[in-house]
Amino acid sequence: MPLILDNIDASLEETMLKSLASSHSLDAAVGYFNLRGWRLIAEAVDALPRREADRPKVRLLVGMTENPGDE
Repeated sequence: MPLILDNIDASLEETMLKSLASSHSLDAAVGYFNLRGWRLIAEAVDALPRREADRPKVRLLVGMTENPGDE
Protein backbone atom coordinates (compact mmCIF):
# COMPACT_ATOMS: atom_id res chain seq x y z
CA MET A 1 0.00 0.00 0.00
CA PRO A 2 1.47 3.40 -0.93
CA LEU A 3 2.24 5.73 1.96
CA ILE A 4 3.11 9.40 2.01
CA LEU A 5 5.27 10.13 5.03
CA ASP A 6 6.18 13.67 6.02
CA ASN A 7 7.52 13.09 9.57
CA ILE A 8 4.98 15.60 10.95
CA ASP A 9 2.00 13.50 12.03
CA ALA A 10 3.89 10.23 12.51
CA SER A 11 7.43 9.16 13.25
CA LEU A 12 9.10 8.37 9.95
CA GLU A 13 11.37 5.74 11.50
CA GLU A 14 8.57 3.94 13.34
CA THR A 15 6.22 3.97 10.35
CA MET A 16 8.92 2.81 7.91
CA LEU A 17 9.98 -0.07 10.16
CA LYS A 18 6.37 -1.20 10.59
CA SER A 19 5.72 -0.99 6.86
CA LEU A 20 8.95 -2.76 5.87
CA ALA A 21 8.15 -5.66 8.22
CA SER A 22 5.26 -6.63 5.94
CA SER A 23 6.75 -5.58 2.59
CA HIS A 24 8.63 -7.31 -0.22
CA SER A 25 10.32 -4.19 -1.62
CA LEU A 26 10.75 -0.46 -1.08
CA ASP A 27 10.08 2.16 -3.74
CA ALA A 28 10.62 5.69 -2.42
CA ALA A 29 10.90 9.22 -3.74
CA VAL A 30 12.61 11.58 -1.31
CA GLY A 31 13.62 15.20 -1.40
CA TYR A 32 16.92 14.58 0.39
CA PHE A 33 18.94 11.47 1.22
CA ASN A 34 21.21 11.15 4.23
CA LEU A 35 23.04 8.00 5.34
CA ARG A 36 22.32 8.75 9.01
CA GLY A 37 18.62 8.35 8.29
CA TRP A 38 19.18 5.30 6.11
CA ARG A 39 20.98 3.57 8.99
CA LEU A 40 17.72 3.70 10.97
CA ILE A 41 16.00 1.38 8.49
CA ALA A 42 18.99 -0.51 7.01
CA GLU A 43 18.39 -3.75 8.94
CA ALA A 44 14.72 -3.82 7.92
CA VAL A 45 15.69 -3.24 4.29
CA ASP A 46 18.29 -6.02 4.48
CA ALA A 47 15.58 -8.33 5.86
CA LEU A 48 13.34 -7.83 2.82
CA PRO A 49 12.98 -11.11 0.90
CA ARG A 50 15.22 -11.76 -2.09
CA ARG A 51 13.69 -10.63 -5.37
CA GLU A 52 14.12 -11.82 -8.90
CA ALA A 53 17.53 -11.03 -10.38
CA ASP A 54 16.10 -8.19 -12.48
CA ARG A 55 14.22 -6.48 -9.61
CA PRO A 56 16.11 -4.82 -6.73
CA LYS A 57 14.81 -4.77 -3.16
CA VAL A 58 14.96 -0.97 -3.16
CA ARG A 59 14.36 1.70 -5.78
CA LEU A 60 15.15 5.18 -4.48
CA LEU A 61 14.55 8.43 -6.35
CA VAL A 62 16.40 11.35 -4.74
CA GLY A 63 15.49 14.94 -5.56
CA MET A 64 18.34 16.74 -3.80
CA THR A 65 21.56 15.84 -2.06
CA GLU A 66 23.39 17.56 0.75
CA ASN A 67 26.78 19.11 0.32
CA PRO A 68 29.42 16.80 1.82
CA GLY A 69 30.47 19.61 4.17
CA ASP A 70 26.93 19.79 5.63
CA GLU A 71 26.81 16.13 6.70
